[in-house]
Amino acid sequence: MATKTLHLASNSTSRAGLLRQFGVSFVQEAPVYDEEQIRTDDAKAFVTIASQGKMESAVRAFGLSRPLLCADSVIALADGKILRKPKTLAEARAILQMQSGSRLSILSALVYQTSHRYLSNLSATHYHFAPFEEADLEAYLESGLWEGKVGGCMVEGFCKRYIRSVEGYESTAMGLQMEVVLPWLER
Repeated sequence: MATKTLHLASNSTSRAGLLRQFGVSFVQEAPVYDEEQIRTDDAKAFVTIASQGKMESAVRAFGLSRPLLCADSVIALADGKILRKPKTLAEARAILQMQSGSRLSILSALVYQTSHRYLSNLSATHYHFAPFEEADLEAYLESGLWEGKVGGCMVEGFCKRYIRSVEGYESTAMGLQMEVVLPWLER
C-alpha cells in the first residue's frame, strides 16, 4: 500500500470505512470549505468544483507533507435534479420520497494530490430503486442515520434492500471510487 500515511480531508464515515476496508493507513481531518458558494445546477460540475475546492483548502490548511485525498458526492435524479445532504427531517423525507421507485445516479469526484502527483476523477454509479415501504422509511427517518448523507440515503444501509439494478462501483456510490484511486496510492 502507500508508503506514507494518507490524509483523508473529509469528515465522511463512509469514505473512512472504505479506506479501512482496503487497508489504507490514514488520518482524517477536513479543511474548512463552504459548498454553499457553488452556483451550478449541473451535478458533474458541482462535484468537480467541490472536490477541487476542498483540495485547494486542504493544501492551504495541511500542506503536502502527506498525500491528500478529497472527495465530494451528489445524487442526480433522472430529471437532472441534484439531491444534497438534507438539513431537516422534513427535507430528508421529501428527498427520500423522490428517490423511492426511481432511477438516479450517484456522482463522486475525487482529487488525490502529493508533492509530485495529481489525480482528479469523476465517476458515476446508476441505481434503480423499488418503492420504499412507508413504515420502513419512517423508521429510517426516526433513526437519524440519514443525517450527513448525500440524498439522506446510504446504498450500503437503508437503500440496499430496495436496489433493483445497479451499474457501476459501489465504492463510487459510497463517496470514494477506490478502484480508481488505489493504483495511485500504491505507487
